Amino acid sequence: MPLLEITQIRHISASVRLDEATAAQVDQYAAFIHASADDVVGKALNYVFSRDRDFQDFLKSAEAGAPVPSLRVRRPVQPGGQKEKPERAEKAGA
Repeated sequence: MPLLEITQIRHISASVRLDEATAAQVDQYAAFIHASADDVVGKALNYVFSRDRDFQDFLKSAEAGAPVPSLRVRRPVQPGGQKEKPERAEKAGA
């Protein structure tokens, strides 16, 4: 039995717009905790999603099953020139 358990996390690239002050604070917070800006944004979003009780209730509704995608996700090109098939929002956001 292995002593370590490694969980593979699949990252995606997405483009979002932030106002200048927020972008500066993301960089400042990243420097403060010695992490990357990507880590700060991901952890902050996970924190908000997990703490928002109304959002947790919404996730249990039928309306949450088919959101209109608004996040601009960049799909990697696979060998042969084809883009990777889009995944559902639940998988991409995990």
